[in-house]
Amino acid sequence: MGAMITFFPVGCGDMALVRLADEPASFVLVDVNIRIAADNPDDDTRDVGKDLRDRLPRDAKGRPYVDAFLLSHPDKDHSTGLEKHFHLGPITDYPDDDRSDAEKRIVIREIWSSPMVFRRASKTHTLCADAKAFNREAKRRVQRFKDGWLSTDGERVLILGEDENGKTDDLTAILIMTGDRFRTINGRQNDYFEAHLLAPRSLQSDDDEALLSKNHSSTILNMRLASSILHLDSCRFLTAGDAEVAIWERLWKRYQATPDVLAYDLLLAPHHCSWHSLSYDSWSQLGEDATLAPDARSALAQARFGAMIVASAKPIQDDDSDPPCIRAKREYKSILANHSGVFLCTSEEPNATWPEPLEIEVTAAGAKRKQARARGVAAATIAAAPRAG
Repeated sequence: MGAMITFFPVGCGDMALVRLADEPASFVLVDVNIRIAADNPDDDTRDVGKDLRDRLPRDAKGRPYVDAFLLSHPDKDHSTGLEKHFHLGPITDYPDDDRSDAEKRIVIREIWSSPMVFRRASKTHTLCADAKAFNREAKRRVQRFKDGWLSTDGERVLILGEDENGKTDDLTAILIMTGDRFRTINGRQNDYFEAHLLAPRSLQSDDDEALLSKNHSSTILNMRLASSILHLDSCRFLTAGDAEVAIWERLWKRYQATPDVLAYDLLLAPHHCSWHSLSYDSWSQLGEDATLAPDARSALAQARFGAMIVASAKPIQDDDSDPPCIRAKREYKSILANHSGVFLCTSEEPNATWPEPLEIEVTAAGAKRKQARARGVAAATIAAAPRAG
């Protein structure tokens, strides 16, 4: 099985699974948004929890697992379902071995956590229960590292970005500095993967704290994914949580002389295709009079030939909603027009009536959309209906 990125239809939220081309395949989950309705068999909301489990491997004890889990930032629409569907706490306390496969919680072999993201988020809004649980688990794993415990599957942690006031200075063995690249997953080097950590950055001045609070502090990674050992740079996957306009301007200022740093074959549209990643103006208030921020657009315009931009959002309508925003969609499509690219929305694939997980294959030529599973004549009829926006 080759490398693939799967985007789950979770409304305005994020949940993406990266499967690498190594053997056995490594799996990295970026955010989770398994809503209560998705767990209700009497509700027609897509059961993305089952969709996720169906794609995950099992370990020698029959436990489903991901090799790494990144929480881009601690908003509810990026962390919902964590406590219910994942095992948190010492791996020796895993409680579900006697349960059926469908009831076993997913083991997180390695957590990827940014203390700066949590620090800024807590100053601007109250964390939901799932985000608090993630933070506790990350801190528990860091403490085990400090206590000298031997790192094992289900206990590892990787810190993405240095914390303020030297608070991560004693964690260099598990710390990735902002601007650095890394090739390890679950404590092991992986030749089929490389990630460049672009954000968050530590504070640069007294003004930065307000500027970079909450959404601006999302973790931003540009992952290089191989289709095979002979094609190591087959696909660049740029994921950025809810990062808004100020951080994209900052990134362009830093990398405009080396724009390949921001180049992508696959972009997860930040903040669910929000206009606020491209502008300081309110789309709902100003509409077409809203002004585009050119440096932010430049940062987000580094598409490679045949690139895809995926909006993890509800269906995009031609109205004043934001997110998702029709103007942002138009801007992304304009970017892609010069690169023979494609714009997709998770809630509209293969159709808005019954969306399915959107699977993007990593090939030697870049990212390629995998054909959605057939659902018979009725589904084909629905898919033929025009899409909103």
